[in-house]
Amino acid sequence: MVNDYPSLQAKWYRVCLGVLAGNGGFYYLKKKVKGKIMKPLKQLSSSEVRQMFLEFFKEHGHKVEPSAPLVPVDDPTLLWINSGVATMKKYFDGSVVPENPRLTSSQKSIRTNDIENVGKTARHHTLFEMLGNFSVGDYFKKEVIPWAWELLTDDQWFGFDEDRLYITVYPKDKETRALWEKIGIAPDHIIEDEDNFWDIGQGPSGPDSEIFYDRGQEMNNLAADDPESYPGGENERYLEIWNIVFSQYNHTPEDTYEPLPHKNIDTGMGLERVVSIFQQAQTNFETDLFLPLIKQTETLSDEKQYGDNVVDDVAFKVIADHIRAITFAIGDGALPSNVGRGYVIRRLIRRAVVNGKKLGINEPFLFKMVTTVGQIMQSYYPEVSKNADYIAAVIQSEEQRFNATLNDGLALLNQAMQETRQQQETQMSGKTAFKLYDTYGFPVELTREYANDEGLTIDEAGFKDEMQQQQNRARNARSNDKSMGVQNDLWTEFKENSNYVGYETLTVADAKVIGIAQKGAIVDEAKVSDIPVEVIFEQTPFYAEMGGQVADTGLVINNHGETVGTVTDVQHAPNGQNLHSIQLSKSLKKGARYQLVVDRSRHLKIEKNHTATHLLDQALRNVLGGHTQQAGSLVEQHYLRFDFNHFGSVTQADLDRVEQMVNEQIWREIPLKTVETDLESAKDMGAIALFSEKYGDVVRVVKIGDFNTEFCGGDHVSNTNEIGLFKIVSEGGVGAGVRRIEAVTASNAYELLHARENLLNQTAAVLKAPQVKEVPHKVESLQDELKQMQRQNESLQAKIAAQQAQDVFSNVQKTSQGSLIAQQVQVAGMDQMRQLADSWRAKQLSDVLVLATANDDKVNMLVAVSESKVKAGIKAGDIIKAIAPAIGGGGGGRPNLAQAGGKKPAGIETALKQAAEFLNA
Repeated sequence: MVNDYPSLQAKWYRVCLGVLAGNGGFYYLKKKVKGKIMKPLKQLSSSEVRQMFLEFFKEHGHKVEPSAPLVPVDDPTLLWINSGVATMKKYFDGSVVPENPRLTSSQKSIRTNDIENVGKTARHHTLFEMLGNFSVGDYFKKEVIPWAWELLTDDQWFGFDEDRLYITVYPKDKETRALWEKIGIAPDHIIEDEDNFWDIGQGPSGPDSEIFYDRGQEMNNLAADDPESYPGGENERYLEIWNIVFSQYNHTPEDTYEPLPHKNIDTGMGLERVVSIFQQAQTNFETDLFLPLIKQTETLSDEKQYGDNVVDDVAFKVIADHIRAITFAIGDGALPSNVGRGYVIRRLIRRAVVNGKKLGINEPFLFKMVTTVGQIMQSYYPEVSKNADYIAAVIQSEEQRFNATLNDGLALLNQAMQETRQQQETQMSGKTAFKLYDTYGFPVELTREYANDEGLTIDEAGFKDEMQQQQNRARNARSNDKSMGVQNDLWTEFKENSNYVGYETLTVADAKVIGIAQKGAIVDEAKVSDIPVEVIFEQTPFYAEMGGQVADTGLVINNHGETVGTVTDVQHAPNGQNLHSIQLSKSLKKGARYQLVVDRSRHLKIEKNHTATHLLDQALRNVLGGHTQQAGSLVEQHYLRFDFNHFGSVTQADLDRVEQMVNEQIWREIPLKTVETDLESAKDMGAIALFSEKYGDVVRVVKIGDFNTEFCGGDHVSNTNEIGLFKIVSEGGVGAGVRRIEAVTASNAYELLHARENLLNQTAAVLKAPQVKEVPHKVESLQDELKQMQRQNESLQAKIAAQQAQDVFSNVQKTSQGSLIAQQVQVAGMDQMRQLADSWRAKQLSDVLVLATANDDKVNMLVAVSESKVKAGIKAGDIIKAIAPAIGGGGGGRPNLAQAGGKKPAGIETALKQAAEFLNA
């Protein structure tokens, strides 16, 4: 990509003093530093760096985890996936034991806590990739440190010159320092730093080591002798590229640090930073991850070129950064909105559009860049290109909406800033900031950023007063985004096999107890208690909650035929066994054998709803489009709930088509087929997989004829005809870009239709319709009659108002600031008072008009001022604010017309007197 930028190549590659020489398929740049020829630096593409990192750890026994969606699954503490470790929390806190304790990933992440710095610094991004390797209770310091050094310095891998690498360690962590020295790092390249302790509150914590790469003084933004010019200081010479966290303590709720039952390794290497080293880029933006987007922005601009102007460069960088985040976020199921992560996307789009304006781009353009993002990331994220049309359509719609008001908003903002400077003030009105937000769609952060660029601030308190509860909606959408549970090893070491046999039978006659936990401890016998006990059986017919399907319930019976307890819930233990919660009525012993009986009636209803969910999922894809993805589901006994990603509402016609399609598959009497196979074979079968699910080497695939094939470990009917009937109960939005359908099947569907039929019959009886089919006609007739009566009523009210006007307008008072008419009238509401005001204004009956009316303990009040008095400085809004408290309310409006509402009719007389006093003051 550098060849596309000869000027940039000269500017940002001036540090490359050697000659290009081929070596192992890569290019190298040689450089002499302090008289020493440094080890050649490879030139790698971003995809090569990512793949090399993952391949290295794969060769060292790690399982490569795919990049999880940016929208967290079953984690309400996070707005976005914001790091590689965010997807590993369940492993580190012991709630799930991974199949392989060695894991590695390149995880896309979003952080927007310091969005204002994006584009202004070398390395701030909203979306970034975090390369990481993780050990869950397996290897620790003595393994990971040599591996890190091997990856960084070995010619087979990154091949960095050892003299360019510096390490920081926690001063009390002598073991880590000794291990770094043992592999040959010079003592003066190891720096002790008190900040090298990773601790985010309750949960795993421990010392860490940061690794820095020396890019040379020519890359520095500080003098060589500046106090900050050292590894770990605020400078551009020593670039932090990797952090290795040694999680060895539990930070407890009591604020103590206890040794972890299982020590962990968590590392993070920013892909964008490492690529900037290999590509000798001054900042992350001059790499193959961003340059194609910058080049495309130049083409779209027709006015500006990257590198010509520092201010313009910020706009180029903002656009390149934001379009990546926007594209991936929408591709992973989030959509623009006014709350939560939808607000983040909307803010990013608007910030990018405004920066496009700075570059002379006055039409929607971001949607055109989605394809370029897909091309850049194709090697590891092919789904971006696959969904490019859908993502672009969402972005284009949002751009068009914002562009409709953008110019007016910018004009208001510029005028407000100019007026602030003319008044020799440094703070812009909070009311103006709110108006920009509420009317023109400007996020307050964008207004604040514009003001800051002009050396101004905004009245934050005034803005918050206007916003009331709105301002904090996005920030309060999630709780602490760094939370991680304290590690619990109660069942972590329990690895005895437990076999689920519920696919074949719902009763097991001879189930052996192999594990019991009561009151937080493993026991050999559980006594009767108010608190359920946790039990693992050698085999069980009870389904453990997973994939949206709720757990089975039922009974545990001893060999005397007595009920020992009731199974109230079943979850998965950390090593995957079905963990039963049992409310005991008799004691239960380890090693004893019991009969397990699932509630058959409940289970069969759940099966019907689960299979119907698969049919619904496919029907939605067929009707609405392939972009539709499952965003969550719940399969209960009495109904099913299905959440899916979709941009826009779903029409009734589309819902009818979906419902019809599902029922057609039921009536086709399709036998279901389940297959256990390897992951790749399942994908070759076309099975639909969920990003949120982790699949092992052997997967279960449920196939419904030629209609639907999905990965699924749940329970299903043997033939679609068992479902009987499918009926959608409701459909609506539940979040940004997420829709929800609730539906029923079989007997519940019949009960729903029967209830609706009874309601229709009752309606027909009330309407005196001889037949149900005549109900719509009867309703239409009643609506016509009602409209006619409303018109007659409005006509009568107008006549009454006109008659009142003769009396009202005849009572004119004189005040020191002009003539006043102030009267209480008997009208239906504000609309008729405005009609009176229009008549007053047309006839020019006085300088000021004040009207009030009371209806059902509610007061409406109106103030109108003639144009001549407005020019003289009398404002209707000022008058209404002065007199509205008398009626227990408040109001406002334009200088020539204002209105108020209140709840104190008794205060009308006082308010009218205060109007005269106001004009006489």
